[in-house]
Amino acid sequence: LKWTSDKPVWVDQWPLPKDKLSTLESLVEEQLSKGNIVPSDSPWNSPVFVIWKPGKDRWRLLHDLRKISEVIADMGPLQPGLPSPTMLPQSWKLAVIDIKDCFFHIPLHPEDAPRFAFPVPSLNRQAPLRRFHWRVLPQGMKNSPAVCQWFVANVLSPVRKKAEKAVILHYMDDVLVCAETDSYLDWTLTLTIEAIESAGFQTQQDKIQRSCLVKYLRVQIRDRTIVPQQLTIQGNPRTLQELHQLRGSINWVRPLLGIRTETLAPLFNLLIGNEDLDSPRTLTEEAHRSIAKVQEAISKRQAHRVNTKLPFQFIVLGKCPHFTGLIYQWDAAQKDPLLIIEWIFLPHKPSKSITRPQELVAQLVMRARARLHLLAGCDFDCMNLPFTNSALEHLLQFSEHLQYALETYSGKISINHGKHKLFNTSFKLAPKEKQSKVPLKALTVFTDGSGGSHKSAQQWEADVRVVEGSPQIAELAVVIRAFERFPEPLNIVTDSAYVAGVVSRAENALLKEVSNPKLYELLSTLVYLLSYREQPFYVMHVIRSHTNLAG
Repeated sequence: LKWTSDKPVWVDQWPLPKDKLSTLESLVEEQLSKGNIVPSDSPWNSPVFVIWKPGKDRWRLLHDLRKISEVIADMGPLQPGLPSPTMLPQSWKLAVIDIKDCFFHIPLHPEDAPRFAFPVPSLNRQAPLRRFHWRVLPQGMKNSPAVCQWFVANVLSPVRKKAEKAVILHYMDDVLVCAETDSYLDWTLTLTIEAIESAGFQTQQDKIQRSCLVKYLRVQIRDRTIVPQQLTIQGNPRTLQELHQLRGSINWVRPLLGIRTETLAPLFNLLIGNEDLDSPRTLTEEAHRSIAKVQEAISKRQAHRVNTKLPFQFIVLGKCPHFTGLIYQWDAAQKDPLLIIEWIFLPHKPSKSITRPQELVAQLVMRARARLHLLAGCDFDCMNLPFTNSALEHLLQFSEHLQYALETYSGKISINHGKHKLFNTSFKLAPKEKQSKVPLKALTVFTDGSGGSHKSAQQWEADVRVVEGSPQIAELAVVIRAFERFPEPLNIVTDSAYVAGVVSRAENALLKEVSNPKLYELLSTLVYLLSYREQPFYVMHVIRSHTNLAG
């Protein structure tokens, strides 16, 4: 470990109830007998406590190492995410190994060990503190997960080289072995267990899973499909902490089950406000409906294991601008040919105030291609994007976002997808844009808004209205009034570059909530008016949109 300071850190032990103190003494004796701790006179000290582990029906010793972690250099995550079970080939044989007490079999460097010291107090201070320090990797130290990952990865590395035809997934102390045949699985499993045990770890033979259905990283992996394990959804979180726990449980299964961002929006919105974890939260009716939809998805949906003989495809689903992506395969030999590999989502909060449909699609394409590169090291054979051929041809010429998203892509782009009920109901072409790229032979409206006088005016008649806000808000208000007044084909000429830019991006766009309520109200109105407008329009920015000079 690398330390940012060698100055000893001392944090006093807090009092413990009599029953927990007795439990602490028993757990300390257990670790002492195993050689995991030794008596210590270290100048470093951190408090300890015990908690009950319901699932395992036993007490657990915890060491509060937050202050110690502050003076340890961060190693960073060695495995930033979980391995995807969908990349396990269909019908290949499976086995899962759970390494027992993994942390406690990884030794600390002798120079580091004394810094992880802790006391065992006595009731009423009847005796001096008994003090110990860890000889093995302690739980609670910020770099312990990374050290554990690194250590176990080194143990498994020779096995991966020998059994190169097998797939070995490793995350923390959970190891999954996957092979095409039973004989190859047996051989690889034996190699894996021997490597783990020769490194000093322990495995429990009675807990090794070896069947057509195994549980791994909170999912059930079957012969062809993957479903979440029995997941308890907290249906009525009352604090911010419980809400975060609920979100974590949902995020775990979202990529497998396709729980869309807009479905979860009412829950995400409840995270706004007081950041104290104990601060109260009350579910709205919309949030209750969101949880009901999540529970339904958990009970009815599934993902699939990969078919190594089929190419990967991608499709953008959803009604504009609420898009979602799906990485899938198409197995025509099956009754249900759709193999769901993973869902791709846009963030809950867009990065820009107004994001156009082609930008949203470009974001999904980039995310999906990056994800497939990570999962399978390849690109898509075909992508189904929600644009007509003529619209796509135009976008490929003029949309920098889509050009960048499709850079180096050599596969097919199509609006023709396989016949499936999911695609039939969810694949929607983006509406044809009403915005013209050239001026129309139609009515032209010159607008002017003055933030200083808080007035907005249009040149078609004497029409003045008080508008509170900046010059941009005043100019935006007058442009909105023009669209409200003239549903026919329309040219808008404005002297505000800001407003011209907003209008050019607003049609069918996704709107980010902004802090200024008046501006958000105006932007919402503009997006609605342009998205549901039937006649074309053209917007143009000039230095001055009108003048009082003759001619």
